[in-house]
Amino acid sequence: MATGNHYDVIIIGTGAGGGTLAYHLAPSGKRILLLERGGYLPREKDNWDARAVFVESRYRAKETWYDKDGKAFYPGIQYYVGGNTKVYGAALLRFRERDFGELVHHGGVSPAWPLSYEDFEPYYTKAEDLYHVHGQHGIDPTEGPTSAPYRYPPVSHAPRIQELFGDFQRLGYHPFPLPLGILLDEVDGKALHTSACVRCAAFDGFPCLVNGKADAQVICVDPALAHSNVELLTGACVERLETDPSGRVVTKVIVARQGAREEYSADIVVVSCGAVNSAALLLRSANDKYPGGLANNSDVVGRHYMRHNCTAFMAVSKAPNPTVFQKTLALNDFYFRSDDWEYPLGEIQMLGKSDGEMLKGEAPGWAVWKPEFALDYLAEHSIDLWLQSEDLPHPDNRVTINPEGQIVLSIQETNLEGHKRLTAKLKGMLGDIGLHDQLMHRALYLGKDIPIGGTAHQAGTIRFGRDPKTSALDVNCKAHDLDNLYVVDASFFVSIAAVNPSLTIIANALQVGDHLLERMGL
Repeated sequence: MATGNHYDVIIIGTGAGGGTLAYHLAPSGKRILLLERGGYLPREKDNWDARAVFVESRYRAKETWYDKDGKAFYPGIQYYVGGNTKVYGAALLRFRERDFGELVHHGGVSPAWPLSYEDFEPYYTKAEDLYHVHGQHGIDPTEGPTSAPYRYPPVSHAPRIQELFGDFQRLGYHPFPLPLGILLDEVDGKALHTSACVRCAAFDGFPCLVNGKADAQVICVDPALAHSNVELLTGACVERLETDPSGRVVTKVIVARQGAREEYSADIVVVSCGAVNSAALLLRSANDKYPGGLANNSDVVGRHYMRHNCTAFMAVSKAPNPTVFQKTLALNDFYFRSDDWEYPLGEIQMLGKSDGEMLKGEAPGWAVWKPEFALDYLAEHSIDLWLQSEDLPHPDNRVTINPEGQIVLSIQETNLEGHKRLTAKLKGMLGDIGLHDQLMHRALYLGKDIPIGGTAHQAGTIRFGRDPKTSALDVNCKAHDLDNLYVVDASFFVSIAAVNPSLTIIANALQVGDHLLERMGL
């Protein structure tokens, strides 16, 4: 192999894990290659067009996956520099301290992590600083101890959401500012001329036309590429990894690019393709030493897939809601239990403000309920909320590869009772403050059924741990079975908690980055 194709580090994927790791390693001077199967997401007016984004799925990958029965579906996934962070809602929350320990749910047990909240805490702080997280510690009673305040103040509430915040407080709850990764400078709810973000409605689920969202491309990949030792190849789909005869070292990264086959090698290879595609890559890389998939002597690769139990709701009121930037509030009073139930229920967050175009793909379901309501009317009078509960790792919830090499995702729902009770709690709360008690299900982000098509929070398929018999990775996210293979997306998760996974992915990438710098003698 030509010397020019050998690197100190190859990172496969440029999202929250891979992009952050590249940024952290870039100042080292080591030769680093980023491989991204997509290109840069085009900057165009359609970035902010609800029809293009939600109805036409303009930025979703044109890819087909299959369920366990062989039925095709289209995953909510994006292949761009920056990965799925290009369209994420940028809600960057820490796992709660108790999330790292064993947690008993009504539906089973959420297992303990091999590392603690205290291990992650300094990296959470660094991640919050790096991704411009705007928030306020000390309000949410479920929050763990923090070593420093947020560097950036919380995003201000629009008047209607401030009203809702006060209503929840009067009911005895503890709403708090939703921590958001956002490049915003504001005064009195107005973006300053120096602000990249303009507080528009096209934030949650949209690409940001003006780069006001703290995504992995803007925050990490582009700054990393300012270092001459860092290279990026786009349109580079990694097909498999090959090892030396011992099976202990990845020696080749096989790439399909521009219709040709290319080979690269590195002292250290890092996989960060997302929990589904990372597992699929290792399964496709099976060889004589690893007939069940690379790094899979434990038989856990592809298993224990998690994605949260989630529901999007609209609460429709007689009074219009003129809010533009709505995603600023969260509430965790039912995170670990409620006054009438001893098990965890989950988290409530605001969503970005809906409009009629977002709802058009869902119109048949709405029409049954209230056919005379125009979709625009519903959107104008709505407050939009997201309910999120923990689903539990199950070995048969898994990623496999069919004989044609295509991804098969098998799911059976877990731990639903807590989510049902969270829904009931929300209905009661909104009824108490005078909103209509009729909440209507939405599929805002997903376009397809949440259980199979909703891959935004994918996690858990290459879990880490201290025992090679029950985990594929060690606590530094290095494969137990190989000496130079790491995984830094949400594949390593042991459980998924009930908060968004992105900040934990970012914090872990920074932690693994420190380990790799030490390994390289820096």
